[in-house]
Amino acid sequence: MPRAALLLAAGLLLASPIAANDSEAEIGLGGIVLKPSTALRLLKEDLYLSAELVKVDYLFENPTDDYVDATIAFPMPRQPRGLVARDLYYDNTENWSGFDFSTHIDGRPVRLQQIDRAMIGDRDVTDLIASRGWPAAWAFAEELNPFAALSNEELAPLLAEGLAVRDPLFGEQPVPVWDLVTYFVREQSFAPHSKVAVHHEYVPMIGGSAGSALYPQYRSEEPDGILAEYRKKYCLDDGIVAGIDRRVANPGGEEAGQTYMGETWLSYVLSSGANWHGPIRDFRLVVDKGSPDNLVSFCMDGVKKIGPTRFEVTKSDFEPSRDLEVLIISFYRYD
Repeated sequence: MPRAALLLAAGLLLASPIAANDSEAEIGLGGIVLKPSTALRLLKEDLYLSAELVKVDYLFENPTDDYVDATIAFPMPRQPRGLVARDLYYDNTENWSGFDFSTHIDGRPVRLQQIDRAMIGDRDVTDLIASRGWPAAWAFAEELNPFAALSNEELAPLLAEGLAVRDPLFGEQPVPVWDLVTYFVREQSFAPHSKVAVHHEYVPMIGGSAGSALYPQYRSEEPDGILAEYRKKYCLDDGIVAGIDRRVANPGGEEAGQTYMGETWLSYVLSSGANWHGPIRDFRLVVDKGSPDNLVSFCMDGVKKIGPTRFEVTKSDFEPSRDLEVLIISFYRYD
């Protein structure tokens, strides 16, 4: 039986010095490009998201009469920009061992190749910054920010090139524009008329805040700003906003009676699941908010509560058009 080699990328993997859906990939001098598959189908996806664990089960099908060899990439969410302490995340992400990333194919564990890329939007600048001696994984701490010690004269051309920015997030200090993006890549062979089960599991890289921009006093200061951003990114509705206000209300104004809140942000690259031949036949998502007292919001219709902390979405013939952003709001008091 002939073999249809979709990608002959094995030699390029070593030459090319992300949570997410599997996708067929192409690896070349410009980096990794996720591309649609012309042969393989994604029959089933069962996805579980929480702040402690992400796990996803796929069932792929090769409906053709040929063997199909493909390079499959699992893009992780972009790492938070400019973390203050490198060892908080980056030391663990050299091999992602700190996040317990594992993959099983038809029940057997497999090893994946990790490829890190520096990205500005959709532009791969890995080779460019490497040629100038800058790290893909930078941090805001002075010794880990390649632009921290530059003079205004040295910085000016980098700002003009779009490689540096005076970011309000970092007090208008000059920092790199690029983000670090990680892909886990494998070579996969699909026999004719076969089905292959794939399982991924890992501890997610989460963002968050010890406080929140959603306190009533902050929302009132920028009625068309912060709240509008949250509505767009997390589909935050009036019911969630009202729930926040009830929990943090403190008519007496006493410190002992004040309820505080924090935010956890969880991302999942869902849009790459649209790269297979046809839609995802059966899709299931479960989001776990962690504590029954927490609030959760994300953009997906047909959400059903299936437990004290779990929310479920099921879809048939699903074609994801955007990535998934989950907001978990927790509440606490100081004794």
